[in-house]
Amino acid sequence: MTTRPDVDLIVAGAGPAGVAAAVMAASLHLSTLLVEATAIGSKLTAIGALDNVPGNWTTGPDLATALEQDITRHQQTGRLTLLTARAHRVTGHDHHAELTLHDGRTLTARDIIVATGVTPLTTTDTPWITTPQPQPLPLPPLWRTTPDNLTNHTTIVLGADRPLGTWLRAHPDAPVHLEVLHPPADTYKTAEVHHDPRVRLVSVTRAVVEPLAQGQVRVTADGPSAGGYRRTVGAVVTNLGSSPAALAGLSRGLDGYCPPGRQHPRVHVAGDLKGARMQRVGIAMGDGGRAALTAYYRDHS
Repeated sequence: MTTRPDVDLIVAGAGPAGVAAAVMAASLHLSTLLVEATAIGSKLTAIGALDNVPGNWTTGPDLATALEQDITRHQQTGRLTLLTARAHRVTGHDHHAELTLHDGRTLTARDIIVATGVTPLTTTDTPWITTPQPQPLPLPPLWRTTPDNLTNHTTIVLGADRPLGTWLRAHPDAPVHLEVLHPPADTYKTAEVHHDPRVRLVSVTRAVVEPLAQGQVRVTADGPSAGGYRRTVGAVVTNLGSSPAALAGLSRGLDGYCPPGRQHPRVHVAGDLKGARMQRVGIAMGDGGRAALTAYYRDHS
């Protein structure tokens, strides 16, 4: 017996790639279900500067608001439905695909696009950082931090990933001093912040992060340029990169990302989930639209 799908297309994740996929599918008159656990474009709200996306968007919150308006507009046509739920597993079959939610419900569609993006790495995911305490030290990521939170004279940033440059552009007049510790292999990432007077770059091979009394944190490091680095500060943030937030059932590569060619023909991946080089808002949006077109043409050609 052939399962009759609930909708033509399910999109899991309402970030830039997922919204682009849902809008493209709805515009092609596909009945589309967009599944999102939190809010449309939620990660965009923490991006203070956005100068590499067409459309004159200057901040992430501006773009998030526009994406939400796009979804509302297509909901009004009756071809797009937004479901607030957390996706868990995706499964492909000959004539349909299934999305299982964390609450146990199973949704069906002719095709499913997974655009669940990435999640920030923590100190426990990073081999060059040691945290001696039994429980992981809860350090906020830089991209979710405002200058008002960095009231100390010096803030230690663990990692030199690209959001550092975005954060500095978003807050050009912030009177901060950032000591950025990073492994030698990540030196190439520091090119755009190398000349910012608010930044001191420190190449390290190992760093030990220890919580002290009254909210203070001690960081001890050694390496090529660290020497006997030892500093106690009140603010330490992470900037360590990200890892794919892949659903169960997806085929993953050795790096944890999900190559499109390794997925079931009725399961498509879009945006950051495909690979580290996809992590640009504009690229993710274009890729989401491409995924929707791929799903459309498999049954309309």
